[in-house]
Amino acid sequence: MSDFKLARRVAELPPYLFARIDKVKKEVAARGVDIISLGIGDPDLPTPDFIIDALCEAARKPVNHRYPDYEGLESFRSSVAGWYGRRFGVDLDPKTEVVNLIGSKEGIAHFALAVTDPGDVNLVCSPNYPVYPITTDFAGGETVFIPQLEENGFLPDLDSISPELWERAKSIYVNFPNNPTAAMATPEFFRKLVERARETNTIVLHDAAYTEIYFDENKRPMSILEIPGAKDVAVEFHSLSKTYNMTGWRVGMAVGNPQLIGALGNIKTNVDSGCFQAVQEAAIVAMEKGDAHVAETRKIYRQRRDVMVEALHKAGIECRVPDATIYLWAKVPAGYTSAQFVTKVIEETGVVITPGSGFGAAGEGFFRISLTVPTERLEEAASRISSL
Repeated sequence: MSDFKLARRVAELPPYLFARIDKVKKEVAARGVDIISLGIGDPDLPTPDFIIDALCEAARKPVNHRYPDYEGLESFRSSVAGWYGRRFGVDLDPKTEVVNLIGSKEGIAHFALAVTDPGDVNLVCSPNYPVYPITTDFAGGETVFIPQLEENGFLPDLDSISPELWERAKSIYVNFPNNPTAAMATPEFFRKLVERARETNTIVLHDAAYTEIYFDENKRPMSILEIPGAKDVAVEFHSLSKTYNMTGWRVGMAVGNPQLIGALGNIKTNVDSGCFQAVQEAAIVAMEKGDAHVAETRKIYRQRRDVMVEALHKAGIECRVPDATIYLWAKVPAGYTSAQFVTKVIEETGVVITPGSGFGAAGEGFFRISLTVPTERLEEAASRISSL
């Protein structure tokens, strides 16, 4: 068999975080251990029937069996604009400020190709979703990590970024509500970020995939586009995955600055053929009729959050009580690294959790729990962890 020399970008890729976890999980399961997987943020709740019914109806239309437009159906983009208007009070032009995505991960990965040249610097607020630095590397850019520390509420300290680094930065990646820390951005933070970005002509990429999973109506997460002037510098990525339990459907959107949205669209028209139109039609139904469903989903996650937080506290494990997301961000007990503790938990209890270090160096000392199993399984997982 030939031994090919692969591209540097592939040869230097780190093992994907969840692929490593899955390997250990399979080894433990092979011993007959009952696995409780709290590692990946993949909702166990099903997609609502009314969305599935809409997909079935749309899939029977011959017009949807052909190549879709890369930017998405005009009706989909109009629906996104309408949803943003109702939810955030943000006015979007569906023709120039909205593009359809095959899931927000795809759009985020392609965005760096649209704006990053070799040698450009991108700032990544960390702990972070691994895609941000990887796609920067694919584009030949340089990643500078900005730590999100506990003492600052897991928000990046924008004042710690030197004027010189702001001037060098092509873009800055932020994600609120945050994966993995579950931190929420304040209006003051977003205002300062937009102000700095406008002063230095820095592009802001905001990953907003979790804005609809929140637990207090008085603390609803914001869109960065609610900030005056944000559209001058920002693009926001959103997804139907967590909101409507549609992770496998691969449908999302990018919205914001029209020049940047157009640049992303230019990349997409050359590397993908768009999202299946029947899925887009079902997504329209989700956005226009799904509010009651999402409200029930929030109640379920809040119950799960409360059960798991109480159990962890009883076990002597420090854990923040999050206002949003499907995650808990907890401290590793003294004497362990993140990887050591997670490995111990998986091997000795069969409970799969995620090491904070997998989200960057700033995540060391923490681990993440996904609230993506029924409450009784969460209680069982907590009982096993507390027995260590």
